[in-house]
Amino acid sequence: MPHTSSNLNPDIRPRTGRGLCGWSPPALPADTDGKRHIDRLLRGPAAPYFTAVIVLCLVAPQLTARGELLTDAVAALLGSAWCGANFWRCRHAHCLITSIGWLGLALFTIAEAGLGHSIIHGNEQLAFLGILGFGLAFEGAWYLARGTNALIGLCR
Repeated sequence: MPHTSSNLNPDIRPRTGRGLCGWSPPALPADTDGKRHIDRLLRGPAAPYFTAVIVLCLVAPQLTARGELLTDAVAALLGSAWCGANFWRCRHAHCLITSIGWLGLALFTIAEAGLGHSIIHGNEQLAFLGILGFGLAFEGAWYLARGTNALIGLCR
């Protein structure tokens, strides 16, 4: 049976008003300048941000081994930053996984660049997509179990 606001646990029932980030409850109160700044960023168009990540991934293979790894690391850092901000303000379940996973991938890829070659045989972009897939699967499981896409109570 699909979950509706009437059959959700009252602690996880979405608040009234439009959610800042689409399908999640509204963002937590913006009681600091930092939160207001992040809220403005997340309300803006996401397409340029995602396009930048995609372009970096397309350009990376055209570079030297070290350049490719550093470019892949920048793409992973951008993804991690976006999802980290999104999780902080909107609590999307997948963003917990992707922000941490992509940060780890970025640090790993920077270390590879320092070595001058890929340890995982050039599969950094595949790892990026794997982290995304795992995050989305986690969110799907969370939704089935809890009736919400947001991790409520973890980020106040």
